[in-house]
Amino acid sequence: MKPFREAIREQVLILDGAMGTMLQERGLKPGQSPEELNLTMPGVVASVHRDYIEAGADIIITNTFGGTRFKLSHYGLEGRLAEINARAVEIARKEAGGRAYVGASMGPTGQFVEPLGEVSFDEMKAAFREQAEALIRAGADLISLETFLDIKECRAALIAVREVSRAIPVIAMLTFDDNGRSVLGTPPEAAAITLAAAGADMVGSNCGLGVEGIHDILSKMRTVTDLPLISQANAGLPQLIDGVTVFPGTPEEMTAYHDRLIALGVRVIGGCCGTTPAHIRAMKAALAGRRYPWQPREDTSGVTFLSCRAGWTAVGGGNKTAIIGERINPTGKRLYSEELAEGKVAYIRREAMEQVQAGATLLDVNVGAPGIDEPAAMERAVFCVSGATGVPVVLDSSSPAALERGLKAADGKVLINSVSGEAKSLARVLPLAKRYGAAVIGLTLDAKGIPATAEGRLAIARRIRTAARKHGIPDADVIIDCLTLTVSAEQKRAVETLRAIRLVKQKLGLSTVLGVSNISFGLPQRPLISAAFFAMAMEAGLDAAIINPRDKAMMDAWRSAQVLLNRDLRAADYIEAYRGEQAAATVAAAVTDRPLSIRERLSLAIINGERDGIVSLVEQALGEGLTPMQVSSEGFLPGLEEVGRRFERNIFFLPQVMQSADTMQAGFARLKEEMKGQAFESRGRILMATVEGDIHDIGKNIVCTLLENHGFEVFDIGKNVPAATILAKAGEYAVDAVGLSALMTTTMSEMDNVIKRLRSAGIKTFTMVGGAVVTQEYADRIGADLYARDAMEAVAKVKRLLAADS
Repeated sequence: MKPFREAIREQVLILDGAMGTMLQERGLKPGQSPEELNLTMPGVVASVHRDYIEAGADIIITNTFGGTRFKLSHYGLEGRLAEINARAVEIARKEAGGRAYVGASMGPTGQFVEPLGEVSFDEMKAAFREQAEALIRAGADLISLETFLDIKECRAALIAVREVSRAIPVIAMLTFDDNGRSVLGTPPEAAAITLAAAGADMVGSNCGLGVEGIHDILSKMRTVTDLPLISQANAGLPQLIDGVTVFPGTPEEMTAYHDRLIALGVRVIGGCCGTTPAHIRAMKAALAGRRYPWQPREDTSGVTFLSCRAGWTAVGGGNKTAIIGERINPTGKRLYSEELAEGKVAYIRREAMEQVQAGATLLDVNVGAPGIDEPAAMERAVFCVSGATGVPVVLDSSSPAALERGLKAADGKVLINSVSGEAKSLARVLPLAKRYGAAVIGLTLDAKGIPATAEGRLAIARRIRTAARKHGIPDADVIIDCLTLTVSAEQKRAVETLRAIRLVKQKLGLSTVLGVSNISFGLPQRPLISAAFFAMAMEAGLDAAIINPRDKAMMDAWRSAQVLLNRDLRAADYIEAYRGEQAAATVAAAVTDRPLSIRERLSLAIINGERDGIVSLVEQALGEGLTPMQVSSEGFLPGLEEVGRRFERNIFFLPQVMQSADTMQAGFARLKEEMKGQAFESRGRILMATVEGDIHDIGKNIVCTLLENHGFEVFDIGKNVPAATILAKAGEYAVDAVGLSALMTTTMSEMDNVIKRLRSAGIKTFTMVGGAVVTQEYADRIGADLYARDAMEAVAKVKRLLAADS
């Protein structure tokens, strides 16, 4: 067979369908590890591969989706990890027999990476590396990272695979909801940017959506990546028919989008939940006799794409000049320096949010204060900025250790500030950029200093580009800083900087950046000089500027230049920014600012996730005479309710929700000390469990946390819980509602069993269900009182349900 990378450029390949449901039909028991069958029932696993190959699959996927140490430990199988993964590849290779490629499946661990979870980036990467080593050693043709909900976890997995092998092809896929984002709020564009930078050969989406939804996701990915795409749609949404979970999508429906998918650049089409050999046969038949040679999309090599969990930014290539907020820097900022020394992040959070509100599209993060642990401070700062905003970060440090800690803490493709033309700097920074999938700012200086001429700076820029290419870093990921020198001391050099920008653009085709404000140092009325120089630099071709976005003169110059340079279509953003300025000024003059009350400050702290400051606010509230109940009901809860409203409007996503919940928990801990053993009045008693056979509990745990924050008494009895245990605990705790969670199609029918047994036993309680595969239709069919798509909806519906019953 041809090498995989070559094959996908000559023809669209068909990947197999669902594995779990096929194994369940052939002997997989409820609650049993699917991966264990590689050892105990290898013939069954082989038969699934055989059926898909006979149906026409060009790629078969190994039975190793849950093959990490984290997942196997649920079944006591972690000691056999290498054996299980290697055996799976052996089984698949034997069945493939040179007729199909063997793709090794790697799925999520069921854990969140810090700061959302308790697993560090290094621990997560080590778990995936262990699995990848076993799979690659056994002879897998490619790696398939599939069904990831968290871009940070998928990035860790991809980096782990690349540490084991730079040669093996890697497919990387995220799962998206029908709102067009992952459950943790990542848009398709950000996912594609992050995964491409970390070393994926192909990106796309699987599970969660049908073929129409997957097409919409891939359409967005295509706008930011040249990589081949992959589509693995579900066969529709699951339904319960006669006690059996059924996916209604027909083979014909699965092929309806073939031409549109291929036109996008999809080179592998497969199936996920509910797809069978019949679906794969239809997909293969739809391609019969037709060849689809690879047609690369329009060149975007001049654009630097950067990303974070919740957003992305394009630099260069005719896009708007990017604004890099410069305020998160301890130079001359006593308060920030003190907070860095104390390990606090309140200043960082405030500056990050205010700069983004003012127009920053990237945020420079510098923690280089004297006497601190810079790597640890960088990690905290990146966690904070990523949680508080939806813009990518710029890691500003001369310390390789601090840069690497920040790269691990990031959840997207970041920009490193910076590398110089010195050999030592290039050797320290460029390997980090390659390993973690980052772009770099290249300073046009070396051991001799900053060249006086534009030609001298161009020569250093060319040297940096050459070194980056040797490390496998594309030109688009090198942004050149031609360096701004203060005009008060070296007046002629301002013109040389502008000439250098033009030369770098014309001769090297690289994007450019400047720290613009340096130009006016030592002069009166600095904003006048800075804004004028900024406008001149943008005309010369400047692609990004490190400035204070709250500087009105600079932002006025920026907005005006975008119109004049034809980067603000129909002057839409300019008009939006200034249309109401006169009226707003009149209103502002008539209204005096009032200080926020302690209740409002408590609510704002919950909304912004200010965990560092919540306890001191609680102390102040108690000192002003508020009771613990008033602090909770009049301070905390209004803030949490606003978080819920922002979540519903897709302004906030799960990381922000959990950050607010964590802040509230810290506040509650202080209030409980004040209560001296007394309990808060409960809104109701809720039993929560993941049903038998299902070991996934992330979603359930989040619901538990939010219910507790809203005043409910929660009894979480864990995962893989038998129906008999759920009934016994529901009676023992005299609960008002029982919440059931399931992530897998193979276990969702257990919800029906539990609800029937609760009613048969005469246990009077409301029931609610949720999980990735559960729908409103399914909940109605099994007679559940409540269905929730997500944790925030679960809280809102439980509150209404119990309030109506009281």
